[in-house]
Amino acid sequence: MKPGSIGTDTDHAIEVLRNGGVIGFPTETVYGLAAAASNSVAVNRIFEIKGRPRNHPLIVHLNSLTEARHWSADWSASAEILGALFWPGPLTVIVTKALNVHQEVTGGLETVALRVPNHAVALEVLRGLEGGIAAPSANKFGKVSPTTAEHVLADLGSEVDYILDGGPCSIGLESTIVDCSANTIQILRPGGISHELISQVLPVAEQVTGPSRASGMLDSHYAPICRLTVVANVNEAQSLLETQAANQQARIIDGSSDPTLFATQMYSQLRQCDDDGIDQAIVVLPSPNGIGHAIRDRLLKAAHGAQSQSH
Repeated sequence: MKPGSIGTDTDHAIEVLRNGGVIGFPTETVYGLAAAASNSVAVNRIFEIKGRPRNHPLIVHLNSLTEARHWSADWSASAEILGALFWPGPLTVIVTKALNVHQEVTGGLETVALRVPNHAVALEVLRGLEGGIAAPSANKFGKVSPTTAEHVLADLGSEVDYILDGGPCSIGLESTIVDCSANTIQILRPGGISHELISQVLPVAEQVTGPSRASGMLDSHYAPICRLTVVANVNEAQSLLETQAANQQARIIDGSSDPTLFATQMYSQLRQCDDDGIDQAIVVLPSPNGIGHAIRDRLLKAAHGAQSQSH
């Protein structure tokens, strides 16, 4: 198959990964840019294709909690509890890395980020490969994340060796990242598993401090080409729309009425704005509850990123 081909052949995807290739990889959160985590040359290609800084750690996807334990030199009680409760699922735990984990995967840190995805196709590939898959989102660094195989093709084209089509992502937002390497856990990135759910089972440190330790922690991320403005309600959005200059095209996107449904569509809607030549997307924020917190995080960072690239 030629590079950039979209297909549903899991055996071919496994063969490409075994041979040091890089593929578009479906999960329930977003599509990943995937390589065998044990192959440092292949992992380096992820950074080259994505244009990602090499000190940004990658998430290693695994097929089970049992497999995940082998990737840590000091598997913590908190990681065990969260993995048992929320895997397979949209949760990433950060733990002390095992000695044999490549520094390309960890961004040079002494910790590693691990996840078991809740996606039948992803798990089939992981079982067939019999190893971990390193995979950030399959898009250029800082841009809108992909939630379909077609998004991966549009962003990366023939730079990837194969795009495995597992259908549209059922959650549509990146995983929650929880640092389990210290005595008290910290949520470094909100995602598909809410703060409320996690705090019901473990105490959570409220303040995230220090430099970026995980994907998505930068102020600017997930950005479309168009200008992005976030507002509190539909009335505010309508008022803003009415003030647009005659030569400016704007579109209102309402994320407040059904946040769970909106999460599955948000990145597609932002991409559609760019495809349609919209100058400004005006997005109504959901309430900061449940997955609404993760949506707000992505939109605020996307707005910052869109503003930065317009200057």
